Amino acid sequence: MIQRLVHFALHQRFITVALALLLTAGGVVAFSRLPSEAYPDVVDVEVDVITIWPGHAAEEVERLVTIALEKELNGIAHVTFIRSFSIFGLSNIRVFFADGTDNYWSRQQVLERIGQAAIPADAKPQLGPLASAIGEVYRYTLESKTMPLVEVKALQDWTLEREFKKVPGVADIVSWGGGIKQYQITVDPARLRAYNLTLKQVFDAVAANNSNAGGSYIRQGEDALMVRGIGLVQSTGDIENIVVAAQKGTPVRVRDIGTVGIGTAIRFGILGKDHEDDLVQGIVLMRKGENPGDVIDGVRKKIAEIQELLPPGVELKPYYSRDRLVQTTVTTVMRNLIEGATLVVLLLSLFLYNLRAAFIVALTIPLSLLFAFIFMDLRGIPANLLSLGAIDFGIIVDGAVIMTENIMRHLSERHLPGGRRLPDPHADPDSGAGELFLPTAAVGAGESSPALAPAPLHARHHLVRPTPAAADPGRGGTPGPVALRVHVARQGVLARAG
Repeated sequence: MIQRLVHFALHQRFITVALALLLTAGGVVAFSRLPSEAYPDVVDVEVDVITIWPGHAAEEVERLVTIALEKELNGIAHVTFIRSFSIFGLSNIRVFFADGTDNYWSRQQVLERIGQAAIPADAKPQLGPLASAIGEVYRYTLESKTMPLVEVKALQDWTLEREFKKVPGVADIVSWGGGIKQYQITVDPARLRAYNLTLKQVFDAVAANNSNAGGSYIRQGEDALMVRGIGLVQSTGDIENIVVAAQKGTPVRVRDIGTVGIGTAIRFGILGKDHEDDLVQGIVLMRKGENPGDVIDGVRKKIAEIQELLPPGVELKPYYSRDRLVQTTVTTVMRNLIEGATLVVLLLSLFLYNLRAAFIVALTIPLSLLFAFIFMDLRGIPANLLSLGAIDFGIIVDGAVIMTENIMRHLSERHLPGGRRLPDPHADPDSGAGELFLPTAAVGAGESSPALAPAPLHARHHLVRPTPAAADPGRGGTPGPVALRVHVARQGVLARAG
């Protein structure tokens, strides 16, 4: 089989070169389609169930929310294990599935089960974003010298998050720092007691007076006028004028029992960077399976559009981008490729004294790499430091080095001592010119590696009538053709046996 392949490659050079060019083109196209990332995503298939139940202790959250949800989630197919924790006002359940489970199928199954759980009505479970632990591809900060930090955080929550989620491949935006803007009512307990009111009455009154009402329509000729009641709170003054109760015909408003102001929710952390102690940060999460390069390019284009939406004095400053790490990875692989090819050329040039053979061996490195790109594209394996680093250049050139060295050795053995040269194997056998034929390619392939099937040594000898001088050594004659032919044949057999 090996002899036939070598024979075909040597005699069908045009087809061989065409196949090599086709392999090169296919490898280049496959590499352009490969997702390039810094390291592989080996995270398990995971679905996070996050439930917010404000104002309740961890024990109540665990008993009434977490355990109830886990009871329903345990019956899902392909679930390997479930992990959960409960803190004040929050329950987080992590459901892990077996390898190979479809991400969207697993999320659908979890979504169906959490709807069947018996949990409090004001506890709202929701699924976490479809992103892995290595999904952070871009980070930025919002800084302003003129706008209050709480307003900067509101700009991040209500404007920037919405714009970044429009980018294809972005799963979610995580905001850090600042404080969540709130309209707060500070109730005076003495006044509340004086008017004989409760906090529940205040809550219900504020909630009932902060909504719009929809009506029907009024026909006016060929037109129709929509009836709509506007009741949303627009300012702190609107909140102060909300009527909580009426005592003897006198309304009791919010301003009569307390004060209204703008503040922030209770903060559990703070973000600092360099010399700034309190900043607002945004983290762009990439959806699992997406190409980091395409996602980052889309984020940068969106940033150029967002710059026009920012108020005066607000700056968006990126400080981390995954493409830097990806570029470093690709540069490392290319450097190893160039260094490996250069080292092979230098060593083979020193030991074989043949620059052409050295370049032939070095050519196997890029061709093997392009061949690997084709199958990586077919299998959906992304290009990263692990997948590209697993392509060992030393193993790639090992067989080529041994084959080339053996072929060069057999080419040198075709020159006999004393300036004689082995005759052309294609010459006429009756002329006595073709005594021994060592097919270099076949012999090299047979002797190069134990993994290759050994090819037999082909020897062709012809007995020619000896001359009188050769028949009678006593007459001082020189060794005849038969002696010379037997001597050369013995050298070939010993070379084969060695």
